[in-house]
Amino acid sequence: MSDMTSVWSALGGDPALLRRVSAVERPGVLRARLPVREAARACVGACALAAAELGARRAGGEVPAVRVDDGAVAAAFTGERHLRVDGRAPETFAPLSRFWRTADGWVRTHANYPHHRARLLTALGVAEDPAAVAAALAERSAREVEETVFTAGGLAVAVRTPEEWVAHGQGAALRARPLVERARLDRSPARAFTPLGRDPLLPAAGLRVLDLTRVIAGPVATRTLALLGADVLRLDSPGLPELPDQHADTGFGKRSALLDLGADGDTFEELLAAADVVVTGYRPGALDRFGLTARELAGRRPGVVVAELSAWGGDGPWGGRRGFDSLVQAATGIAAAEGTRGQPGALPAQALDHGTGYLLAAGVLRALTEQTEEGGSRLVRVALARTAGWLLEAADRAGTVDGPDAGEVAPEAWLTETDGPLGRLRHARPAVTFDGGPRDWARPPGSWGADPARWR
Repeated sequence: MSDMTSVWSALGGDPALLRRVSAVERPGVLRARLPVREAARACVGACALAAAELGARRAGGEVPAVRVDDGAVAAAFTGERHLRVDGRAPETFAPLSRFWRTADGWVRTHANYPHHRARLLTALGVAEDPAAVAAALAERSAREVEETVFTAGGLAVAVRTPEEWVAHGQGAALRARPLVERARLDRSPARAFTPLGRDPLLPAAGLRVLDLTRVIAGPVATRTLALLGADVLRLDSPGLPELPDQHADTGFGKRSALLDLGADGDTFEELLAAADVVVTGYRPGALDRFGLTARELAGRRPGVVVAELSAWGGDGPWGGRRGFDSLVQAATGIAAAEGTRGQPGALPAQALDHGTGYLLAAGVLRALTEQTEEGGSRLVRVALARTAGWLLEAADRAGTVDGPDAGEVAPEAWLTETDGPLGRLRHARPAVTFDGGPRDWARPPGSWGADPARWR
């Protein structure tokens, strides 16, 4: 329970509540050199406990028991691989999103989105041909590629060892930060919830969540809040489409609308005026010009909970950079730790994305609970690279070699099928569960941008 204890402490939770959590351990899942299975269990378990705590605060009575099953956690953390849309398997990584050998090491690129792919190719001065990309990268140093592609607005990072990341300015900036940053922004009065029933217990029922996130981590957080009863409205720019399969996997329980923040600020203000939670997942500073800093949001909507997610954190030399799970694994030393025979490797899941998503949802839930006692608009902030640091720190304490092979655990027991607007979806069941809580989302995902930008 040591990992769970550290997460629950980072969330400001009452240590006595950890007695409400039990785990079904399955050593055959999420096998890695780093303690991925334990970290994933801790993130999901802490989120479920935060949900159970808020549910008990609203419904009265004892905090429900939480049971975390490694099988369910593993299926959720690899959910994008298990997704089927009318029997079709999605493409998870584009051909140019991979490790490449350089003149002095390795780089990892991310080119799943067309605009990122175009910027990568422009930076390298080559056509969209993997052989041409490989040849161009082989002639340059990894750090040169990292800076050249970043300057062009693309995404590439040099593969570093954990020691090299510790010596990096961004690594130092993150070590000074807690796993989950939490702050009170003002002296708004205590939150008064309407009482809840328990059939099932939906801790976030009646809450409205504005979801300004993309890719995996942020959408996992808001998908979890939707599972728990929140009315989640995802907002995207009309000019920045989401990858369809990614949207399907993380869109359960939500509605999806398009809104140009620059041209239709009045609509956003109307939504904000009735929102309880705002979750953002863009690089730090990207939304500032729209007045969407945490303090500005709290100034216009006192009592709001603002949850911020980034790849690298908001401070340090990389604080304003874009990033994705695979890039953070490469930069922080995880890829080197998981590699073999001089080649970098990867975690058995996009565990930084998923784990950080559950941490963010847990932080929101705990902030809502604290508001019932202390009031105040709240800020919750997490970063993929800080989660990576926590995972590496856990490895330093526990060792980096997985135990004996206990045999694979088939994921089918934690998969299900749902019919909806996108077709018949096979997907992972929710990993966040507690006694008397929800067992599934209230609605399947719909098409990206198909809903009106208004509250129900």
